[in-house]
Amino acid sequence: MNHDIYIYILVMALVTYLIRLLPITLIQKEIKNKTIRSFLYYVPFVTLAVMTFPEIFNSTDSVLSGIGGLIVAIVVAYRGKSLVRVSLSSCISIFIIELFI
Repeated sequence: MNHDIYIYILVMALVTYLIRLLPITLIQKEIKNKTIRSFLYYVPFVTLAVMTFPEIFNSTDSVLSGIGGLIVAIVVAYRGKSLVRVSLSSCISIFIIELFI
């Protein structure tokens, strides 16, 4: 059982390395297709959203405070404020909501 973990780590490292290496070695020319360029442009944003969004609701004691913090963050971000201001306002709103729930 103890030796299996090293195999898992090795396979994970190889897969991670191949995912990063293959596009660099196989794609030599500039990608001119608009659809593929658009897809590749939005991949980091979608990945971050998929990893972050479920945790918004599970990280607080109540789902309502998570929803309240999300709404405040969306409103503040929509108004063009900085990331620090968005996160601080969201945290403060979650704190206040948690006090009353």
